[in-house]
Amino acid sequence: MTNDVDTESRKLLGRLREALAEDSAGQARLDRITHIIASSMQTEVCSIYLFRDPETLELCATEGLKAEAVHQTRMRLGEGLVGRVARDGRVVNEADAPAARGFRYMPETGEEVFSSFCGVPIQRLGEKLGVLVVQSREARAFSEDEVYALEVVAMVLAEMTELGAFVGEGEALRARHTLPAMFRGGVAQEGVAEGQIWLHEPRVVVTNPIAEDPEQEKQRLRDAVQTLRISVDDMLMQVGSEPADEDQREVLEAYRMFAHSRGWLRRMEEDIDAGLSAEAAVEKEQSQARQRLNQAADAYLRDRLHDLDDLSNRLLRILTGQGRDTGAEMPENPILVARNIGPAELLDYGRGKLRGIVLEQGSVGSHATVVARAWAIPLIVHAEGVINEALNGDHAMIDGDQGILHLRPDDSVVSAFRDKIAMQAKAQERYAGLIGQPAQAKCGTTIALHMNAGLIADLPSLESSGAEGVGLFRTELQFLARSNVPRRGELAAIYARVMDAAGDKPVVFRTLDIGSDKVLPYMKREEEPNPALGWRAIRVGLDKPGVMRMQLQALIRAANGRPLTLMFPFIAQFDEFRAARQHVLDEIEREGKLGHDLPENIRIGAMLETPSLAFAPRQFFEMADFISIGGNDLKQFFFAADRENERVRRRYDTLNVSYLSFIEQIVRRCAETDTPVSFCGEDAGRPIEAMCFAAMGLRTLSMRPASIGPVKHLLRRVNLDDVRAVIDRSRGSGVQSVRGDVMEWLRTMGD
Repeated sequence: MTNDVDTESRKLLGRLREALAEDSAGQARLDRITHIIASSMQTEVCSIYLFRDPETLELCATEGLKAEAVHQTRMRLGEGLVGRVARDGRVVNEADAPAARGFRYMPETGEEVFSSFCGVPIQRLGEKLGVLVVQSREARAFSEDEVYALEVVAMVLAEMTELGAFVGEGEALRARHTLPAMFRGGVAQEGVAEGQIWLHEPRVVVTNPIAEDPEQEKQRLRDAVQTLRISVDDMLMQVGSEPADEDQREVLEAYRMFAHSRGWLRRMEEDIDAGLSAEAAVEKEQSQARQRLNQAADAYLRDRLHDLDDLSNRLLRILTGQGRDTGAEMPENPILVARNIGPAELLDYGRGKLRGIVLEQGSVGSHATVVARAWAIPLIVHAEGVINEALNGDHAMIDGDQGILHLRPDDSVVSAFRDKIAMQAKAQERYAGLIGQPAQAKCGTTIALHMNAGLIADLPSLESSGAEGVGLFRTELQFLARSNVPRRGELAAIYARVMDAAGDKPVVFRTLDIGSDKVLPYMKREEEPNPALGWRAIRVGLDKPGVMRMQLQALIRAANGRPLTLMFPFIAQFDEFRAARQHVLDEIEREGKLGHDLPENIRIGAMLETPSLAFAPRQFFEMADFISIGGNDLKQFFFAADRENERVRRRYDTLNVSYLSFIEQIVRRCAETDTPVSFCGEDAGRPIEAMCFAAMGLRTLSMRPASIGPVKHLLRRVNLDDVRAVIDRSRGSGVQSVRGDVMEWLRTMGD
């Protein structure tokens, strides 16, 4: 850009700052701003369209179009040229607008006499707020400098809209963050809760988008960037020199590359020359990076843009001084809202503090989900837009059963929601009375109910839930919750405390299950077309035997002469189990030679999570001390339905005839070799599914602690022979799922 353009842009922003400083109502400010922009840009028309709701734009102010069209003209997202700008987040610059693709004629505005059209999005950090438009009678395309000037102005308008500068009492424009809102996402953990919003990363508020002294602002920016670079360099210096630390080093090197990028700094300095403050310049570049991120198909590019987004957040907090510790007090019943969150950050909040979690990203199989299940609090993932709408302290109700967050709910929603919470609390009281009672069906069959865990803090639930043991202890959380590789001694101490807390009750340790959506923060992410089917779990362990050896040694030392039970995840064929089992036997021999106390006895099992393992040679079932059906993965591979994909994951029923028959086949094969078999996963904790699994021959189920009461309650009410008869009749009728017949039988069954 030329210096003349910089000067003109600063003059325009100076006039806007004066208008914004005037003691006038919101509508008057908007009207004044459109007049200033039209005269500065030498166009006959300037209009501002703002979102009425996520799908509707409204003409909120204009200079040059008919005044009576204000607050009357509306259009849907994507409709007309204005709607196209809003939908795509891109500039539309047309010399002959009426001839352009998608042009929509709105006679009430009187715009038919204007040929040229230039619309730029008003957006803030990826949130779409509206569209700024200039038009003129002359058929001409606006220059790059003119478009850039409009983008700078749009940035200021976005900040002012966020701050409520255009809201006035009794006017058509209403304040943001005051209306009820509902967000629908994916169910990662069931449950319901009421509380107040607590933002994991408080919103950075830019109160000074326009600056008078560009040289001073550029120096502030350079100082902040230097502070950022030093912090990244410090993080790099703290990384260890061992091979296991290499992945963490590569991630931080990518951060360092962006922090030292001259192009990034130059673009922000150009924005400052145009009249923006340092903070607004950072946000402008960050908003454009987010727009590119949303459109990037290449996984590598998305990761790099995420890096840039994170660095921009850090830079904004340095410039504004608005760190995470804002001085605000966490509410009594916090519902945590975050874009995403790692296990270490989540665990810092502590068990019993949070009432629920809502993530804009996340996944149903992530480590955050594991923690939420351990804490028995609802978790919603993929709640798009919640970060931009929620404010600290907002009243919120989270329905994890339906995947819905009610933000600032109205009275009718509050009443219905509290009724649901009361009903669930009454049911929990009934289940508490079953602690200590066996899960014995009326036919005399007893089902062992175990709990899943991943944290030492989960272990008190062994007593409070009535679980008979830990059917799955996820060892990866100790790796995920750290910024570097844990040491063998640390792991041994943790595993020993788990065994101590369990007492006489058995604990099944699952070895490290990483990969797919569980990526260690210090491990370089492998770009794979389908991570769930890629390099993960036992495949990583066998390819990186050093990590496996270290974990096995820690488990053996933790046992310290006590019995040890462990299993390997994601075994797909007999040779993988045989190789993994040999690793254990080799470590037992080495530890014995070193003089360490060896386990009193050791049981080595496998998780059956791939259909292929069900057809393994008989020798596999003879060699395995036990089999644990990993229902979450097995179901998605059986139906070829990604459990992260909301469009398909609910399409296939657990009580599908084919799936139940497959479970029955696994039970039969295990019975032939007298190999103990259990079912572990979400479906084990759903009472109807658990009852049907028991009817198909499973005698051990492992689930989250909160599910043990409801499952036991139903099992004690039914005769499993009768359930099996209903299933067999249903299967014989040719239906796709036995659920309907089973539910009907339960409705007609007397207590």
